[in-house]
Amino acid sequence: MNKTIAFLSVSLIILVNTSILRAQKTITFPSKDGILITADLYFISDTLPYMILCHQADYSRAEYKETAPKFTKFGYNCIAVDLRSGGTTNDIPNETAFAAKAQNKPTTYLDAEQDIIAAIDYAFALNKKKVVLVGSSYSASLAMKIGAVNTKVKFVIAFSPGEYFGEQLNLKKSIALYDKPLFVTSSQGGAEVLSKLIKDVKSKKKQQFIPTDKGRHGSSALWTTNPGYHEYWLALTLFIRSVK
Repeated sequence: MNKTIAFLSVSLIILVNTSILRAQKTITFPSKDGILITADLYFISDTLPYMILCHQADYSRAEYKETAPKFTKFGYNCIAVDLRSGGTTNDIPNETAFAAKAQNKPTTYLDAEQDIIAAIDYAFALNKKKVVLVGSSYSASLAMKIGAVNTKVKFVIAFSPGEYFGEQLNLKKSIALYDKPLFVTSSQGGAEVLSKLIKDVKSKKKQQFIPTDKGRHGSSALWTTNPGYHEYWLALTLFIRSVK
């Protein structure tokens, strides 16, 4: 076995089996329109950059309850954000969605874009280091759109992005000039459509991972309840090591 792969395999076993939780607390900060955003902070050190974790439709920040502590082992503080377009996951309600509805603010997928941008600004202000955006389903699409133009974003990890916005947004066109490192993945069934979506992306470091089994939609592909979660983690580990 290649020594690098062997080393990463051992590292992956440690990564996915760890039960040690980093210091965690719930934080809040304002979105661009003043709505209060709720997020979970997984903090390691002031010297490390931040990874912004964004959930899929009808979910909350708890989509990353299992995986955020593992992301910190890549050398990042993590902020798992409640976006205003979402619901309850793993028994954790989406507080940002409640706040938006209470103030009669719209909660479509595109309305959540301002929440992601606010999270980027919040994290960047903490130590002036570029952030990594992690998105799931609709938020993966928004992460790519934002990453294409936002200078505070270092690279994007996108789980199951797609054209989810109808006539409001042509994602393929909006990400054509994306030139940062990009990791994308999906279920096996969504791989062909995803390949076409990112075909015109200009990045010199563009990687699409296709699972050997049917896989799973969104970042829940990393959950231990997904039989093929190990191979998603291995592909992601190799990518992050290559761009660190």
